Amino acid sequence: MADSIPTPLPGTRLNGSAWSPLREPLFRSLWLAAVISYTGRWMQNVGAGWLMTQLTMSPFKVSMVQAAMTLPVFLVTLPAGALADMVDRRRFLLVTQSWMVGAAALLGIFTLLGWVTPGVVLVFTFLLGLGAVVNDPAWQSIVPEVVCAENHAAAVALNSAGFNLARAVGPAIGGVVIAATSSGIAFLINAASLFGVIVFLLRWRRPDFQKAHSVRMLESMKAGFRYARSAPIVHCVLVRTGAFSVAASSLLALLPLIARTSCEYGATGYGLLLGSFGLGALLGAAFLPRMRDRFSVDGVVATAVVLFALMTFAAGRVHIFNWLLLILFLSGTAWIAILACLNVAAQTMSPPWLRARTLSMYLLILQGGMAIGSALWGALATKYGVPTTMLLSSLALIVGLATVRRYPLHSSELELAPSVVRD
Repeated sequence: MADSIPTPLPGTRLNGSAWSPLREPLFRSLWLAAVISYTGRWMQNVGAGWLMTQLTMSPFKVSMVQAAMTLPVFLVTLPAGALADMVDRRRFLLVTQSWMVGAAALLGIFTLLGWVTPGVVLVFTFLLGLGAVVNDPAWQSIVPEVVCAENHAAAVALNSAGFNLARAVGPAIGGVVIAATSSGIAFLINAASLFGVIVFLLRWRRPDFQKAHSVRMLESMKAGFRYARSAPIVHCVLVRTGAFSVAASSLLALLPLIARTSCEYGATGYGLLLGSFGLGALLGAAFLPRMRDRFSVDGVVATAVVLFALMTFAAGRVHIFNWLLLILFLSGTAWIAILACLNVAAQTMSPPWLRARTLSMYLLILQGGMAIGSALWGALATKYGVPTTMLLSSLALIVGLATVRRYPLHSSELELAPSVVRD
């Protein structure tokens, strides 16, 4: 699954202490609920990927799990962003979170009853992805609303840390659970993990919410497009995101197949590989400020893309489990360095009242690119094999570096004003 969690730009100065947002009860409740939810989401990802390898060894069908999760981005991301800027985001998020609970719970029940086929897995993965895609623009837009102004940047950083903490432990826990029970239990745990977010949303009140001035959805979307066409920073973010997401998607899309053919640890091994990726991302995020002291933002990104390309190539060639753990760890470090720039640039590339709409465009390119790339690399792996496909993906990443010079990104202070007043 593609990252869509706001991440601090390398070198960004936080206005307060890194832990200050956790002193605010509202954000602390949100953060704890989110970390639990993220952990369940990664368990779900492990369960779906591994279950598909148990049902079929077709590279294309295995890669379609990743594609099905992100495919809904083409259908609903832009309307979801417009809606998130028009309606009460608390109520909106309650609907999307409940949808995901239902989809995860039904998939878990069907799996335990033995009613799953590759088609059933893809359908429910699509439904979960649909809920997540509709949820994301509103979810990313509420962070500035639950902390005071001086803690905005630190809250973004803590959100990133929570996501990567879950990415490090969730897959490992999921692998153990699946090995001891079944993927169905992992799906049910994911459904349960979402209730913390629902409880937070039920308790949260937004007294400053102002209803949009009779703006229709189409008009709201057009306003977002007009801004995107006129803002060079939006062009930079979207082009850079598209170049990376399509080329980089092969590793996570084909990892279940790599794990099944390269190690003897079963679902536990697959979970450990994903956990190693998450651990690399978590530790990489901690070292990004030091990297930014020595390099420009684009220097960090270019170095990380080269490293990710090398690790993608190596993942298709190496069949020793311990070496694969190292490869995934380094891949995670590079991944977070790239997405740190893209995510925060997307968070800050528009005024507050347009934030959800421009974020929806970013998510469309990021997750849509992952969906297209997953299907593309899966089809190529079916025809030419996994090693050759990973080589081609690595070359695509290197070619994508051409966008760095033409569409540069620059470090700047985070200015995440609350998005309560709308046009």
